[in-house]
Amino acid sequence: MSALTDLGIAAIRDGVRDGKFSAREVAEAFVAAVEKARPLNAFLVETPDHALAAADAADAARAAGETPKPLAGVPIGMKDLFCTKGVPTTAASLILDGFTPTYESTVSGNLWAAGAGMLGKLNMDQFAMGSSNETSAYGNVISPWRRNDGGNAPLAPGGSSGGSSAAVAARIAPGATGTDTGGSIRQPAAFTGISGIKPTYGRCSRWGVVAFASSLDQAGPMARDVRDCAIMLQAMAGFDPKDATSLDLAVPNWEAGLSSNLNGKRIGIPKEYRVDGMPPEIEALWQQGIAWVRDAGAEIVDVSLPHTKYALPAYYIIAPAEASSNLARYDGVRYGRRDLPEGANLQEMYAATRAAGFGDEVKRRIMIGTYVLSAGFYDAYYTQAQKVRALIARDFERAWAQCDLLLTPTAPSAAFALGEKSADPIAMYLNDVFTVPSSLAGLPAMSVPGGLDGAGLPLGLQIIGKPLDEQGVLDACLAIEERAGFIARPEAWW
Repeated sequence: MSALTDLGIAAIRDGVRDGKFSAREVAEAFVAAVEKARPLNAFLVETPDHALAAADAADAARAAGETPKPLAGVPIGMKDLFCTKGVPTTAASLILDGFTPTYESTVSGNLWAAGAGMLGKLNMDQFAMGSSNETSAYGNVISPWRRNDGGNAPLAPGGSSGGSSAAVAARIAPGATGTDTGGSIRQPAAFTGISGIKPTYGRCSRWGVVAFASSLDQAGPMARDVRDCAIMLQAMAGFDPKDATSLDLAVPNWEAGLSSNLNGKRIGIPKEYRVDGMPPEIEALWQQGIAWVRDAGAEIVDVSLPHTKYALPAYYIIAPAEASSNLARYDGVRYGRRDLPEGANLQEMYAATRAAGFGDEVKRRIMIGTYVLSAGFYDAYYTQAQKVRALIARDFERAWAQCDLLLTPTAPSAAFALGEKSADPIAMYLNDVFTVPSSLAGLPAMSVPGGLDGAGLPLGLQIIGKPLDEQGVLDACLAIEERAGFIARPEAWW
């Protein structure tokens, strides 16, 4: 039974379809794995009944000779940012403690309609604000990886989708949903040796996803490999009239279109991504990635994205500004937590509720956002940041005249120890230096594992594509995946 948890999405789907094993056997194996891996703290809520019910439905449909659904028999993890009907959704924050939605997010609904089952709700950085999964109100997730150099400090699984990355890497879920605002799918994927794609902004509906920064947030899949991500993304994506930013476009069959032949493709190498202090191992992996895509038939082109150096400061003005607006709804009046000191008036109730409900990082970003939106500083900060964002998008547009895709490192380092950077917000924010620019431009981007560092920890490579060119991104990542031959996995210690 345990061998079933070694299978990815495609293998489970095909095995159930061909009768090699039942969907219920798969669900039971993963439910048991989730229970065993509780020391990782990857799941906030476990939903074995949901997974088993979906499995039984898949088995019944197969027995009746019905056409199988795309994800029939596949149990997945759901990041706790997605509202799930009848299942608690907290965004890992005390201010939503006890909130149980009466509706289903569009993305999760699409996945259930495709036949997937839910193993549970995954831990995350509170309101998706963080890069290490240490801001969760319910305790940090622990990466399943350990250094092989004798250091046994618990490692960060990345963030904010740290629960998702840890669950997939630990083989307790074959796939999981994530959300990416400034790199929160790609950075944790790189830290844990899995694949994860942020699609073009608008590909996946944001309806029913707890908002962080509305012009940046985008849902995407995290899975064992490129093919599994393509399968899952196809089920997640699609037009949603309930989301004003949703793209009214047909969803391509990305899995059917997969090809690692990059003949005729031009892949750009942006010089600005060589940042000061970048470890030699990251540079070496980048050079190896260049050799791999060249071997796949691509032409390598040097390009310049001159405003890249302004991306991180612009992001940390725009995202907190939008967060301060989005999080104003949590006031203790309509839903979620309410702290009402004896004799308190309405303003005092607001203050008490938010003081107790929001974590330190959320408070920090709300204060930054409120400051840059204030009357005296709006033009000096927020307006200027939006202008920089436009310049960054223009840099990418000019680069597309020279190339079809971009290849960069995903993160400036391998996973760091829990607590190593939590006292220095700036050091933590620098984890997003390679992922933020494509987020500001709304471009599809994916991380795929490329190798291990000297301590035996995963390192990722990132492919960035033109708007709506998820196929090109997936294909280039497949070419890297095939040549990297990455099969490393963490040894179970939990």
